[in-house]
Amino acid sequence: MGEKVKVKSLEKEELKRDLKNRHLQMISIGGAIGTGLFYGASSAIKAAGPAIILTYVFAGIAIYFIMRALGELAVAEPVSGSYVSYANRYISRYLGFMLGWSKPVIVVAVSAAELNALGKYVHFWFPQFPIWASALIIVIILFTVNTIGVKVYGEAEFWLSFIKVTAIAFMVIFGILMIFFGVGNHGQPVGFGNIVNNGGFFPNGIQGILVSVSMAAFAYGGVEDLGLAAGEVEDADKSIPKAINAVFWRILIFYVGAIVVLVILFPWSTMGSSGSPFVEVFSRIGIPAAASVINFVVIIAAVSTLNASIFVNSRVIYNLALQKNAPAFLGKVNNTKVPQVAVMFIFCMMLVGVVINYLLPEQAFTIFSSIVVFSITTCWAVILISHLKFRRIKIMNNEVHTIKYLAPFYPYGDYLGLVFLVIVIGCMTLRSTMRVSFIVAGTYAIIAYIAYKFYTKKEST
Repeated sequence: MGEKVKVKSLEKEELKRDLKNRHLQMISIGGAIGTGLFYGASSAIKAAGPAIILTYVFAGIAIYFIMRALGELAVAEPVSGSYVSYANRYISRYLGFMLGWSKPVIVVAVSAAELNALGKYVHFWFPQFPIWASALIIVIILFTVNTIGVKVYGEAEFWLSFIKVTAIAFMVIFGILMIFFGVGNHGQPVGFGNIVNNGGFFPNGIQGILVSVSMAAFAYGGVEDLGLAAGEVEDADKSIPKAINAVFWRILIFYVGAIVVLVILFPWSTMGSSGSPFVEVFSRIGIPAAASVINFVVIIAAVSTLNASIFVNSRVIYNLALQKNAPAFLGKVNNTKVPQVAVMFIFCMMLVGVVINYLLPEQAFTIFSSIVVFSITTCWAVILISHLKFRRIKIMNNEVHTIKYLAPFYPYGDYLGLVFLVIVIGCMTLRSTMRVSFIVAGTYAIIAYIAYKFYTKKEST
């Protein structure tokens, strides 16, 4: 037998494995459900019409292969850096450096977008309350939650995600009752007329479908962060496969199911013209103060997204320090085994998001949302390429039998996922609001390369 192919050693982490299986199960679905489904789904439906269902299903299939690839990696190598660690280990140190240090930029982007949205939802009840003030209060609360201990974070995220998922489940159930039994529609079943009327199933043709592809990708963004919890979950060999296996079906039921119900219930051309379609469903079913109920749920969705952002991105920064791709002090943990310095660093980045909301409250959401999409596609590509190399090394070393959780259809599932990502990036060029992300991404890659060269040169002297 020839000499085995060697790879870089895994980082030795000091984090406490205090996340339970139920935490991971809910985090896996909750990470993908932000404010976008409750208010942003209307834009995607208007772009493609009823054909948006096919877009979400196709995207869901690609996500299935991405998540199974991540699952194989995470079970074999359960570290908090997840895909950033895998990039450093299987692709190149520069890519790990670039992807890892993109996280503070993404924190600013996500916090600017979600805090802006959150502030506007608070305006529903308190129209005079400044957006930046709402943002600052929430950021301070979440910083405290994330500093106490990972179990506190897991419990908080479990219940925040539970509220989101419950709201969607009720909407889907109520929608089905309206479609088949006419509940909330004077006893007249809504039926399936809205799918074929108003221009048919493909009212905007292939152009509409292509425009909606990037929206579908953004909708699934966050599922990959399940891997970032791998370094702190107990019994990773069992918990991670359960969460990975569940996430595809739960997203199919809760996310795609919600989109299907909305498309059947309402004419696609009028979707969102009178506010959130979720509000209309709850109003028709007879729930008092439906708008306030959904407004509360959307605020919870934003808080959940921000809570997860602090957790996962602080772990990336912590892992970067262990890779020696960041200053060593960022890898320090407190007495509860929380990477407190990294959490503080991410907290400071969120404060930048608060400042942006103060200076540019109207422009923040559109600009930063487009940047987040490009980052998401990069993370997914890294997962797939890392998995291809990981499995290839196992095959060369005759160690496939040691893999505890095998992703199916290797390597074709990875190739399908990569083709989907190329399509997403191509479709982003069709939307003017998305084109700014190419400029930002290109600029960042150049700056990161210069910083990487400077950092590694300084390290060697």
